[in-house]
Amino acid sequence: MHPARRGLSGAGGEGIVTDTAEKPLLRLRGIVKSFGTLQVLKGIDMDVTAGEVVSIIGASGSGKSTFLRSINAIEPADGGTMEFQNFNFDFKARAPGHPTRRQLQALRAQIGMVFQSYNLWPHLTVLQNVVHAPVRVLGRPRAEAVEVAEALLARIGLYEKRNSYPAKLSGGQQQRVAIARALAMKPKLMLFDEVTSALDPELVHEVLTLMASLATDGMTMLLVTHEISFARDVSNRVLFFENGVIAEQGPPGKVLANPDSPRLRQFLHRILHDDLAKSATTAEGAA
Repeated sequence: MHPARRGLSGAGGEGIVTDTAEKPLLRLRGIVKSFGTLQVLKGIDMDVTAGEVVSIIGASGSGKSTFLRSINAIEPADGGTMEFQNFNFDFKARAPGHPTRRQLQALRAQIGMVFQSYNLWPHLTVLQNVVHAPVRVLGRPRAEAVEVAEALLARIGLYEKRNSYPAKLSGGQQQRVAIARALAMKPKLMLFDEVTSALDPELVHEVLTLMASLATDGMTMLLVTHEISFARDVSNRVLFFENGVIAEQGPPGKVLANPDSPRLRQFLHRILHDDLAKSATTAEGAA
């Protein structure tokens, strides 16, 4: 296990979980976000230590994906503060520390994000997809970017597909390319938003295996997922979102095996039932 990873615990939206041995890589305080009159995030506090893997679970509409999108400012928060690397933002409107567009672009260059839809450029080859942002956004020499991209593609087992177009790849292969494209920017933090939810069950494993290898290498990761077994085996901490707050959090062995919240117990029971039903359907289809 990465030296920065420790079992961290806390419960409820009030509990702030941190590793006191070092300054957190990411520190969020009071993050709020609304869409019109609907308040989706209601004051999120969280610290993430370098090398930590945090899984976020919860029902649809609980604020999980909006929370991830607020971290790399695809959906900038309406209020609260954020510290990350050399960034120190106050998202309250007209606050002295309110980020500029240029600052947000610089932030996104250091925080990789992968979505459930692959979002690969269909008119570019696999290699071109991975090389594009390092060259265009970071200004890296193309030869250097190609070298990094080819090494990443070899790692994910798709080097031989480097000159193929996305339409020629399976969903699992496209998602692995999307992860490689994010990694090519050499991010300090990776965000994964239900990256396996659009995949056929037999393709899920190859993506989760890649993500597990990133965790083993010490990549700091936040992931929204319904893959409960993956969250249990790979995470240092699990957060349960409900109605825009962190309703429960702690080590996976506690949160997933013996949760305090009746609502979380109900959610886990439903997820387990859905997984069993999905497995049975897949088995019938293969028979």
